Amino acid sequence: MDLIKKLTGKNPSEYEMVAKSLIDNSDVELFAKLVKQDDFLFDFIKTNVAKRIQNACNRENYLHLLDFFEHYSPFYDTMIARVLHSFSGDELLPEMKEYYLNGSDSAKAYAVKYFSFVSNERLQELLPLLRQTALSNYEPLALNSIEVLSILKDEESKKEAFLRLDSKDEFEQYNAVKFLVAYQAKDSLDKILDIMKKSSLAENIASEILYLINIEELLEKDFDSAILVLCNIINAIPEILPPSIVCEYNFYNVFENLPLTSTSAVLFRLAKDKFEELTSNDEYLFDSDKNTTDEIKELNKFLKNFNNHKLESLYYEELYEESDFVFFAIDYVDEITELEALLDSNNETLLLKILTILKEKNSLNSNHKEAVLPKITSIDIKSVIQVL
Repeated sequence: MDLIKKLTGKNPSEYEMVAKSLIDNSDVELFAKLVKQDDFLFDFIKTNVAKRIQNACNRENYLHLLDFFEHYSPFYDTMIARVLHSFSGDELLPEMKEYYLNGSDSAKAYAVKYFSFVSNERLQELLPLLRQTALSNYEPLALNSIEVLSILKDEESKKEAFLRLDSKDEFEQYNAVKFLVAYQAKDSLDKILDIMKKSSLAENIASEILYLINIEELLEKDFDSAILVLCNIINAIPEILPPSIVCEYNFYNVFENLPLTSTSAVLFRLAKDKFEELTSNDEYLFDSDKNTTDEIKELNKFLKNFNNHKLESLYYEELYEESDFVFFAIDYVDEITELEALLDSNNETLLLKILTILKEKNSLNSNHKEAVLPKITSIDIKSVIQVL
């Protein structure tokens, strides 16, 4: 029988034996195979496997974990670092520093995770280098470095990230968002929400926000901003975000408890179409686990209870230029006059979307374009409008 199946299975006599052999014999090949299964194993299984490997470690064999450093997994790094530190305390710090300075990216990421267990005063000399690796293109190394900087309460790196939020480069802004979320800088939340409302990377930023604050807390703090975060996340499934995110954020319970307002009506209308689409095409869910598939089907049933006309009577209140929800709401506008009324806007992106919708409805005419073109300063948007 496949050793991975035994290690991830339910039979204690099998998984305990495999876990013990893995550590006792420094079975790098088996660990590498395990890491390659990260994308295919459920999180609870990987959590169980981490506990099994940890239980197999003792004072005689725990250093064998160092042999696994070339095969990084975010699901086992905390366990490995914890075991190394629990048996050695800070004594392994010189060796971990060597991995950090001269090892592969994978080894560096493991070493930095070990630093998160080390007493703060012994890491001060590493602060300049940690600030550098926090910007690494190797995401595990960057995230683990940011975690240590947060533990050390490094205000310099946090301040630099705050400054990058004001960058005119949206990708630079997004990287700053990811830094501050990993740092758990909750005082950055309001600024990040403002950036999300204006960014073309709004969906990516929205998915980061819920790692900084849970959705229930955000709904209580700023209801409409929380609804906008949810709209962006729903809109990103499955192209940017996986369907499994509905379970991760417990969307069914969240939706079930939302009051019906003009903004939540936009969310419900958007979600209604999204989950109907996901359940009507097997391709969207073919590799999803049963929990995800069941949750999406239940959400689809729940959303079918909403009458479109009732939702329409509410989300039409968001059909004005200053609304953060107007870009979502206009997708569900049938009345041409309502769309034409929005052509008074000075928002060039909004004007382009309105003209595009009019084109899709076979209602676009030269008068619409003539009314809009004098207000367009972007050469790219003007070019698109001219060929509509």
